[in-house]
Amino acid sequence: MRLVGDDFAAFGVAGAPGTDAFWATAGAPVSRPDGDGWATLFLWRGNEAASIAFESWSAPVPLRRWGETDCWYAEVRMPARLRVTYQFLAGGSAYADPLNPAGAGGDRSIAATPDAPAQPHWPLVDSAGVLPLPRTRLRWTSERLGGRRTVRVHPVGGGGPVVLLLDGDDWLYLHPAMTAFESAFAADEMPPATLVFLPAKDRNAEFGCRPALWEAVRDELLPLVAASGVRADVHRLVVAGQSLGGVSALYAALEFPDLVSRVACQSASFWWTPDAAGLADPLTGPVGGTLADRLRERTDLSALRVAFDVGEHERRMLPHCALVETLTERAGATVRVSRSASDHDRAGWRHALLRDVGWALTR
Repeated sequence: MRLVGDDFAAFGVAGAPGTDAFWATAGAPVSRPDGDGWATLFLWRGNEAASIAFESWSAPVPLRRWGETDCWYAEVRMPARLRVTYQFLAGGSAYADPLNPAGAGGDRSIAATPDAPAQPHWPLVDSAGVLPLPRTRLRWTSERLGGRRTVRVHPVGGGGPVVLLLDGDDWLYLHPAMTAFESAFAADEMPPATLVFLPAKDRNAEFGCRPALWEAVRDELLPLVAASGVRADVHRLVVAGQSLGGVSALYAALEFPDLVSRVACQSASFWWTPDAAGLADPLTGPVGGTLADRLRERTDLSALRVAFDVGEHERRMLPHCALVETLTERAGATVRVSRSASDHDRAGWRHALLRDVGWALTR
């Protein structure tokens, strides 16, 4: 939508667009009501064409230039209850929003509509911020998986049951999980636990329904954690995974029940089958994918405690997730189901991660 000068004032931005007075009042994306959703103003300062790229929710949105000024803008219509990661694309590079204090790594920012639920334990960290890292660092050379990777370990509240965070680097370098878990513990919303940040080297290979990763976790990684000097109960393990990581987490609970009996899945890619990658549209395959077939064969999952969450805007994912949720509960597992105010986006997974890991740790 093309704005006129007075329209910017409706978003709280004063002065003629592109002037110093204008930029002095410009800030993070601002939303105003628009029917059953929101109109949100994004601003970018520069001298060449730019666009906004959103994480999974929308196709890129081109920005309009205000005359010959350095002001580029877009009024984006957003649905109710949405938290989304975005970045600006300009001159062949990607940038975080310098006007927005809510960053997600060096080149991403987070926007939320006013009705999106708060995420109280996640501090604002702008794109220039450096996230704190756990002091304990393990060098893991895996015979089963091949190669070497760095695994970081952090005791929350002094440490306790192990919480294995798949895609661990995302929770180290994009989102301050260590700080958020400590905040949740201090608020008495989570018992003590020991976070283990497991990075992926090849997500497609490691997170498919194959035993190698979980044999390596059982036989190689957990002994390293136990010997690290950090208090860690390796015999009580919660696995938290998102997207393909969520598939892997539930697979581990089905195939390695003595290892994994507590799981937190966010936006798990339950459409996954071994041949899904060869499909033009993987989500058009069998509903529930491979794990739905495996769950139909299970008659007693009474020892399993699993939390499922998926973004309410992930319309095409919902049937896959709903079937797996139903089959898991039907097999006797203790199941918790929720929907987040997001699409397939780490910004929406953050609150569910804390809440569902806390729930999985309690009985």
